[in-house]
Amino acid sequence: MPALMIQGCGSNVGKSMLVAGLCRAAVRRGLSVAPFKPQNMSNNAAVTADGGEIGRAQALQAIACGLEPVTDMNPVLLKPESEVGAQVIVQGKRLTTARARDYAALKPQLMGAVLDSFHRLRGAHDLMIVEGAGSPAEVNLRAGDIANMGFARAADVPVVLVGDIDRGGVIAQIVGTQAVIDAGDAGMVAGFVINKFRGDPRLFDDGYAFIQARTGWRGFGVVPWFSKAHLLPAEDAQDIGSSPRGLGGNDAVTIAALCFSRIANFDDLDPLKAEPGVNLVMVQPGQAIPGDARLVILPGSKSTRGDLAFLRAQGWDVDVAAHIRRGGHVLGICGGYQMLGQSIADPDGIEGPAGETPGLGLLDVHTLMTPDKRLSRVRGCHLASGQPIEGYEIHIGRTSGPDRARPFARIDGRPEGAIHVQGRISGTYLHGMFQSDGFRAAFLAGLGIDAAGRSHSAEVEATLDLLADHLETHLDVPGLLALAR
Repeated sequence: MPALMIQGCGSNVGKSMLVAGLCRAAVRRGLSVAPFKPQNMSNNAAVTADGGEIGRAQALQAIACGLEPVTDMNPVLLKPESEVGAQVIVQGKRLTTARARDYAALKPQLMGAVLDSFHRLRGAHDLMIVEGAGSPAEVNLRAGDIANMGFARAADVPVVLVGDIDRGGVIAQIVGTQAVIDAGDAGMVAGFVINKFRGDPRLFDDGYAFIQARTGWRGFGVVPWFSKAHLLPAEDAQDIGSSPRGLGGNDAVTIAALCFSRIANFDDLDPLKAEPGVNLVMVQPGQAIPGDARLVILPGSKSTRGDLAFLRAQGWDVDVAAHIRRGGHVLGICGGYQMLGQSIADPDGIEGPAGETPGLGLLDVHTLMTPDKRLSRVRGCHLASGQPIEGYEIHIGRTSGPDRARPFARIDGRPEGAIHVQGRISGTYLHGMFQSDGFRAAFLAGLGIDAAGRSHSAEVEATLDLLADHLETHLDVPGLLALAR
């Protein structure tokens, strides 16, 4: 069955969004389509129907295809735990934690799993749309490559190269890529796309023609900036806004979320960001937590003890204490929940150096890191409101202590999470819970915020349709799909 690969001139050029839009456009043509990303690096993960984990972008692309996400869609997932090391997930399960230099030696051994997943999906669908990672111009990483040209050549998949004009230098991005990759890799490229254009695309006609003439590659169009992109789950930490204020109106209530150095699953916050009554502020390193925040969220982290030290280095522990004295609310999600407790012990050094770190002491619980990882989709009831709640758990560590006698929710018949006796400080392992519309409305009502009554899942579906419309208008979509072989 045919396949097409979208590679980029760099990270965050919009590959994931283009693949999602092309998947939806192909599905609307009556095709059975599946997304695929050989190797991803992200701490935003989703739990799949077959009990593993993949990158959040591939889960969104699966939705665009009308499919349940499965681990074959992203057979290798790297989850950074430090500046030099990452957890290696292969076909949904943790294989090891490797330093960057050690992973280079491991990559060739992973190509078999990548091709196995690819061919299994390919045999079940009419079309595969593949997403690369980073850039093929990173020729220092070409040996043993499984993410870009190494995969494209092994699977014989034609490539379309995407340049990001918003960051500038797009002509050099594309022409320079051709200049540095070898002739065999360049021969896999069938054309290019210019992405994220602001203003009148005709102003780039001369640049577009220059790229075609200089490279000999066919241009498939110039895509203007897609203004609704913020309504779709983001994967890259670069997508976290650096604005000191959120998107809500002047009367919106401020909710502040801390941007940890190893922040994970920050798409948990997307449904809140889209609420007009909420001003979601992503607090960046070096910034103070806004004094008018009604709720402070400690989100997930891929390195809980490391990010707890990072939190203290920013002075956020002092800000959180002041926020509580003012009567504010605090919610910890996953790693953030662990930080709220009395201590975090990692005797086996699973997330970093072995040892124990004092927590913030805001919940009377203790966490012990254990080798087994909990990966499950869950549903249950939020106890304070009685509203049904759905989400997923993806964590290591077991949390126990007196405050668990006041659970946040009941999941599959068991108590989950913890609440402080005065009721304003809560912790939970549940990711994705704010996608449950009734729960989100009840939770916000408890903060004195009126929800808009919107359906988050319906909004994502509608935005994917708008994205497909956007690409149909500005790209030669039939020409792109005809490239697949």
